[in-house]
Amino acid sequence: MNRRRIFTLAAALAMTVAGLAAAKPNFSGEWKLNAKESNFGPMPAPDKMERKINHEDPSMKITTTQAGQQGEMTTNLVYKTDGSESVNKIRDADVKSVAKWDGDALTVTSKREAQGMEITMNERWTLSADGKAMTIVNKINTPQGDFEITVVMDKQ
Repeated sequence: MNRRRIFTLAAALAMTVAGLAAAKPNFSGEWKLNAKESNFGPMPAPDKMERKINHEDPSMKITTTQAGQQGEMTTNLVYKTDGSESVNKIRDADVKSVAKWDGDALTVTSKREAQGMEITMNERWTLSADGKAMTIVNKINTPQGDFEITVVMDKQ
């Protein structure tokens, strides 16, 4: 092989590897809470949490059904993963969120007002290497103090 051909093959291989490395995870699917792997910190763990996600980057639609001490609730959220603001309603309150990629993790920063106080949530979404487990680490800042919860969900 001549040098030009070797260089061309090496460049093509490098671009292919770079393209694979740049691929973002896709969170689409039906997910169920893995309570044993999750940690809700000071919050009571839900009895049930199921999430259906339709992720077609840069759009992500999420339907979550959660049951616990306050009964069962279903929320529908839509995020744009391009760093632009999304506004969703949760329990009659507007929640403003910005979702963007940080390498192969999706970060979602949300702010809402509750009883005259601002609450900020900083979530970091990741997928396991095999795509069968989703982990969301949520750092929550409130006027009463800060805490962290980790939600692990298994793909169904």
